[in-house]
Amino acid sequence: MTKNNFVIDSHEYYPKRGLPKRIMEYAESLPEATPLRAIAMTHLGNRKALHKALSRLARSGKLLRIFHGVYMRSIETRFGTCGPSIGKAIIALEKTWNETIVLSGGSAANRLGLTTQNPVRMVFLTSGPNRLLHVGAQALVLRHAPSWKLVAPNRKSGDLIRALAWLGPEEVEYCLDIAIPQLSDDELKELAVVRLVIPRWMAEAITARIS
Repeated sequence: MTKNNFVIDSHEYYPKRGLPKRIMEYAESLPEATPLRAIAMTHLGNRKALHKALSRLARSGKLLRIFHGVYMRSIETRFGTCGPSIGKAIIALEKTWNETIVLSGGSAANRLGLTTQNPVRMVFLTSGPNRLLHVGAQALVLRHAPSWKLVAPNRKSGDLIRALAWLGPEEVEYCLDIAIPQLSDDELKELAVVRLVIPRWMAEAITARIS
């Protein structure tokens, strides 16, 4: 059905133009790293057509295929086109999949100054399934982890737990010497709470420092 020069679709009016163009206009109206999925864009067309259009846009380089069925628009900078911010992409995917996604133990240890090693590949721990993501030129590995490794997401207290798990019991005293002074009073309280769910060797070492 048309009205003047507009097509009526899902109770909204759109100019007569191709679905790929409508998708790109919609994508460009959204914040950086917003996931684009056919299921969330049925106001633009039917899901089968959306899947095909998204796939074509990814093949042409206009969109980035992050994971099966999940796309994001690339970002134009003065240096050229690149993928969205990794941090923003992870936050957006957390909300989309309703999962917890945090830095891996190696990355957490690096951020706390417990190691100078930089992981060769960006690895995150997740409450969801294992996945391999591609955000622009970056390959991101999501590894399923037990709930105790996901405590206090995006907090130094949680980073410390993940770093200790990665470094092991032999490094616990050294790590606590460096990390404990970095924590705020609130983060120390968080550590006191998570002692109930972390491995015994870790809980005992933390208790000796903060009690």
